[in-house]
Amino acid sequence: MKLVIVSGRSGSGKSVALRVLEDLGYYCVDNLPLPLIGSLLEQLKGNNDLVAISVDVRNIEEQGKVLEEQIALLSDDTTIISLFLNSNDQVLLKRYSETRRLHPLSKNQISLQEAIQLEGRLLEPIAKMVDHYIDTSQLTIYDLSDQVRQILMGSIDKELVIHFESFGFKHGMPTEADFMFDVRFLPNPHWETELRPLTGLDLPVQEFLGRQPLVNKFIWQIENLFETWMPHLERNNRSYLTIAIGCTGGQHRSVYIADQLTKRFSNTKHQVSARHRELKL
Repeated sequence: MKLVIVSGRSGSGKSVALRVLEDLGYYCVDNLPLPLIGSLLEQLKGNNDLVAISVDVRNIEEQGKVLEEQIALLSDDTTIISLFLNSNDQVLLKRYSETRRLHPLSKNQISLQEAIQLEGRLLEPIAKMVDHYIDTSQLTIYDLSDQVRQILMGSIDKELVIHFESFGFKHGMPTEADFMFDVRFLPNPHWETELRPLTGLDLPVQEFLGRQPLVNKFIWQIENLFETWMPHLERNNRSYLTIAIGCTGGQHRSVYIADQLTKRFSNTKHQVSARHRELKL
């Protein structure tokens, strides 16, 4: 089992780090009481071997000592990676002022600046224990995401999940699409009597559409569009991308084009899947 412990000062980016871990398949628990670490891992054993927890100033007093004790109780087959995120006081003060969030220690009737400084002192024992210390003072959320990914995977490359979906406009547009393309202007196999009962997954329809210059040009342009901009979509912390292709009935053109794009992008590093809504596939 692999356990990632994320700690740090409030406002330094722990929630960003947890989102990255969640995208990587980790079971994430925010602000888990430290004595429950062993119980959590025991319950998840066999179901999810990737676990991440956040530890902050709200958890428990004497955190450094308690955390050491809990780690010592874990089985030898548990691999532990720990991260501590920090920013300087001025940056944290600016972030809290901009977001108007309440600092976890503000309930002690102290000023925001005093709360930030107190939290730093309380978390010093944990900051000295971790494997990786990340100063986020000058980092964007994208820079931080890349660093976390680099630490865990040795690479900042993100395995984006791309989902192609064909549909028919007469049955309504999909609401979950990130990008939608209308292919109703392309040559329609529906008007070929022998092709009408078939779908875009059948060879005669594929051969018919494959002979159409407009269809081939359209597929190439969509492929080129996403090959060009995919790295930028990944940098935007995107994990899933749904690309919808629609024709009139969702039987021929949209099915064929979604199928062709799925095959082309299957040769990339990304996870690719296809769904043909009107075919129930």
